[in-house]
Amino acid sequence: MMTPDQRYYFDLTGYLHLRNVLSPEELAPAQAAADRYINMPPEEWPPEFGADLERRDLTGYQHGFAFDKSLEVLTRHPTTWPILMELTDCRPRLNGGTLGYNRHGHGFHYLHAGWRPSKQPDVRRYYIEDGKVRCTDFIFFFYLSDVFPGDGGLIVLPGSHKAHFDRPRAMFYPGAEDDEDRDYVADTVPPGVHNVCARAGDVVIMPEHLTHGALTWKPRDRDRRFLILRYNVQHMLTGQRRPFPDAIRQRLDPETIDLIELAPYFEYKDIVKKRENIS
Repeated sequence: MMTPDQRYYFDLTGYLHLRNVLSPEELAPAQAAADRYINMPPEEWPPEFGADLERRDLTGYQHGFAFDKSLEVLTRHPTTWPILMELTDCRPRLNGGTLGYNRHGHGFHYLHAGWRPSKQPDVRRYYIEDGKVRCTDFIFFFYLSDVFPGDGGLIVLPGSHKAHFDRPRAMFYPGAEDDEDRDYVADTVPPGVHNVCARAGDVVIMPEHLTHGALTWKPRDRDRRFLILRYNVQHMLTGQRRPFPDAIRQRLDPETIDLIELAPYFEYKDIVKKRENIS
């Protein structure tokens, strides 16, 4: 479970920045695996792996968590596992694991999500239950490279995960005609928004409905690499019933297979029973 400090800060701001989660022995092979995937020629990608190399704001390497065991084990890392248990009330489901990559020239990713929190209680929920934080749809970012102030990268609007009012139209986009202007570009952090600068080995955790985006990646000699692990509660279906093709599933450990499956609310998965000593 979360510590009292983590619980307070997560509830207050909507995100956690955990430092030095990965040891050097964990980080080095994960970095090497990410490097192999990113630099692999497209014609050599294994079945069901790949990326949209033309996307302007981010290159997402599909199913990155399954590319190598050093990345797969991060889905159930001992430091983040207790937080996963609290957020899901011991009912987790992994439903995505993309390897994210930013290089110089990748542009601003518009601020999105969290603009109508009061209208989506059945899709994405954040609430407190018996003194514990619960969330039905959230992300763990495992950072594999350093981000320094001024580099760019992740931006968040603290507290927007539990806003009681809809975000005003065009609040962050002067002159925009809708709530999320995909063509707007910002070179600075908008007022009230925070740029999260994580180092290699750090983890950032946030609800999917926290308003977030990314600044243009400025360094020419460094890139941003991070594993994007998406979790739901096990009984909630937000996309495909089977988001991972057979070719990906065949690469996974039994514990990971258990983690990605849908399951009824009143059941505990075997991985949870084993790790949490639930009979």
